[in-house]
Amino acid sequence: MGSEEFQKRLSQELDKMKAIQKNMQKAMSAKQTLDGQLSENNVVKEELEFLTPENKVYKMTGPVLVEQDIEEAKQNVEKRIMFISSEIKRNEDLLKDLSSQQDKQQEVLQRLQKEFAEEQQMKGKK
Repeated sequence: MGSEEFQKRLSQELDKMKAIQKNMQKAMSAKQTLDGQLSENNVVKEELEFLTPENKVYKMTGPVLVEQDIEEAKQNVEKRIMFISSEIKRNEDLLKDLSSQQDKQQEVLQRLQKEFAEEQQMKGKK
């Protein structure tokens, strides 16, 4: 492989690695956001457990607070927790996949470097 070909291939492989790393950063950021949302909803769920039937719960709809049934509020929070949990699971699977892709890409880059070093050694012997 010529020096120009090698440089071109190395550049392409590095671009792939950068893309994988960029996707990993996005996924990690999304995971942090989801973890925060899950934590907030768990706090709301705990707070709703302290309420009695005499208490009132309000839901913000646009700029207006609308009274909401306590049981309905509990169900809504539980649904949100289930949804966020499933999104976290999906995101964790994505992170595992991206990590695997990153490992494979790193192997490709190491192999390219080794090939280049061997090629340079061969040229030096001539």
